[in-house]
Amino acid sequence: MTLAKTLRTALLSLLALSAVSGVCAAETAAPLLPEVPKGTVLTIGDPTTQKALELSGLVNELTFEVKWANISGGPQTSEAFRAKALDVGSVAEIPSIFANWNNLPARNIAYRERRDPIANPIYRFGIAPGVDVKTLADFRGKRIAFSPGQAQGTLVLRAIKAAGLTRDDVTLVELPSTGDLYPKALASKQVDIAPIGGVNIRRYITQYGPDGASLVEHGLRDDPSHLYAPQWVLDDPAKAAALAQYVRLWARASEWVDQNPEIWIKEYYIGQQGLSREDAEYLVKLAGTQVIPDDWSDVKRRHQETIDLLAKELGYKPFDVELIFDNRFEKVAASALPKSQ
Repeated sequence: MTLAKTLRTALLSLLALSAVSGVCAAETAAPLLPEVPKGTVLTIGDPTTQKALELSGLVNELTFEVKWANISGGPQTSEAFRAKALDVGSVAEIPSIFANWNNLPARNIAYRERRDPIANPIYRFGIAPGVDVKTLADFRGKRIAFSPGQAQGTLVLRAIKAAGLTRDDVTLVELPSTGDLYPKALASKQVDIAPIGGVNIRRYITQYGPDGASLVEHGLRDDPSHLYAPQWVLDDPAKAAALAQYVRLWARASEWVDQNPEIWIKEYYIGQQGLSREDAEYLVKLAGTQVIPDDWSDVKRRHQETIDLLAKELGYKPFDVELIFDNRFEKVAASALPKSQ
């Protein structure tokens, strides 16, 4: 056998072993550079952090050029990744999972959660006026708004499982969870149950509570928040170093928001988002206090459970959670914060 054939055989063997064992590129990637090389540019889709950096003055600590993109949410972010128009985005738990199922290699590089996620969840289940639902067990036989590939859809599957039910015990009605579509679907009796979040929780009960609408707490964790980036960006040493710097400032910006709620209400929720003070104050209370762990063990365990659940319920092939985390970044965000966080 020639040397070329020998090398080719060895390479194919390594690739096959990697595919079988779930070894991800991040595990063998070069260490992060200590400084960002001159001339590095990142396109960032994280509008909320952008505003926090500007208000806090932390934006002045960036040592590389940033092109800000008004992009948020999994579908938009993944689409921008594919177009090579974005280097990093801010999303919840699900997008990195579905990105890899859809041949878009992407990794989580930062993680944030709530200090008290069960008592202060992101979502509640809205119950249509006149529908008798008091607990998750009452979901049996009901029509539930379902958005596969989004955090709300995964919460529905978790709730069904937690209630000891199966998909055969309910009717899942596929609807995108954008804007106020879910509250409107509930009010018009298109569905009996829908996961609603943000100001829609308050607005739904305010508007339709007199007609018999209600909310049900789910008692499940629904608060993961991530920064994630495509593999080809992470493979670029200069961009990876810039991402590490951004992750540290992202963590500090999150802390600043927690410590300056009145400025955040006035300048972001009211000034930029155009919300009423009542809605703004509600969102600050809903957000609670953010925590950034320096150990992803529990994070990965929960993500693996999510991967396995979605694979089973939606017909995807399960994979090792290590595929969607770049472990070089595990301690980067937390290292930028006081130890007492």
